[in-house]
Amino acid sequence: MTGQLAFVESPVQLLNVLEWAHTQSTAPVVGTTDGAPAGPRLPAPRVPTSAAPATDGATDATTLTVVVLSPTDPMSRGQLRRMAQLARDQGLTVHWQEARNGRGALVRTLRELARPLRSAERVIIGDPFSRYVQLLLTLFAPRHLTVVDDGTATMEFAAQLGRGERLVRWHRKGSLGPRELVLAPVTTLARRKLAPTRGRTVEIFTSLPVEAPPGVTVTENAYAWTRDTFGPPLLTGGADLVGTSLVETGVVDADHYARVVSELARAHGATRYFAHRRESAEKLHRIAVETGLQVVRPELPLELIARRGPIGRTVVSFPSTVVHTLPLALAGTGVKVAVIDIAPEWLRATASPRAQGFLSGITGTAAHEVDRLTTRATHPADRLEFG
Repeated sequence: MTGQLAFVESPVQLLNVLEWAHTQSTAPVVGTTDGAPAGPRLPAPRVPTSAAPATDGATDATTLTVVVLSPTDPMSRGQLRRMAQLARDQGLTVHWQEARNGRGALVRTLRELARPLRSAERVIIGDPFSRYVQLLLTLFAPRHLTVVDDGTATMEFAAQLGRGERLVRWHRKGSLGPRELVLAPVTTLARRKLAPTRGRTVEIFTSLPVEAPPGVTVTENAYAWTRDTFGPPLLTGGADLVGTSLVETGVVDADHYARVVSELARAHGATRYFAHRRESAEKLHRIAVETGLQVVRPELPLELIARRGPIGRTVVSFPSTVVHTLPLALAGTGVKVAVIDIAPEWLRATASPRAQGFLSGITGTAAHEVDRLTTRATHPADRLEFG
């Protein structure tokens, strides 16, 4: 494991590593500051654009090794298994690491990855907020570091890095708990390893509208690999809804969420609800019973599911990465993407004070092709207004 080393913990991270590998040699730079150089470009792995297995020659030419730090969640593991096979089919080397399996998993993982980490010329990570990745970052100082999207948290990471703040997920409360206090030194050191220096370049490879922190290169992720490999999709009538884990993360009230899903389904003639991999079985059962929607647990990231089809002519989503990524993945297909605003009264009392502003920012910066759906509070339920 030398050359280029990627650490992924979610299916979307692995998808975006594939996108990075596909576009590395030609991706346009869309933002830098301080006149900092983009850093030397390493030879890009030869990633075939077909879904057929790569030849032995393609595998030998690949200098990128993907290490899957496997999560414990069954849905995430299943999607990651399928994404890992897609990556292998495209000629990448994939190493599955049971990083959370048992008491000795952490020590075993650190022991196995220490040497390849120290020898890697470039390290690619998908979640700079991950405690696991932060711990790995304390073991090495790569010459080149790339951060790929793992949801809208990329926007918060870029903002916090630019302001010199400690790294905290946007939906977390401001105060530090006992676990955060113990890990604070690791987070502080990791933040320094994520910042550019004279000896280290930092790149953010993203489809999101982020402002480049000082010295950081921002490279556009246009989902070229996804479009080249899959589709165009067959379009169905009506609409599809895209779920979110905002209830599970303690941000949105469950009753408000269920009511709005029902309103959206009726207003748009939706028949399917694409569940987020972190949504609870109890919530999904409630949605199926109360709305009559067919709940679908995707086997791959939604960008690939939508591109392969079939997909509704309208896709309605709560604030999430897909309001930025789906218009790119589905460009030229005629699919319309819409995003629903999160009203302040939906938020739980336990939600972070930053939640409303962050979610509004996601909606407000959505692609121009995305329709915005708003709510107006009434009694006894909120009323949806579609623009």
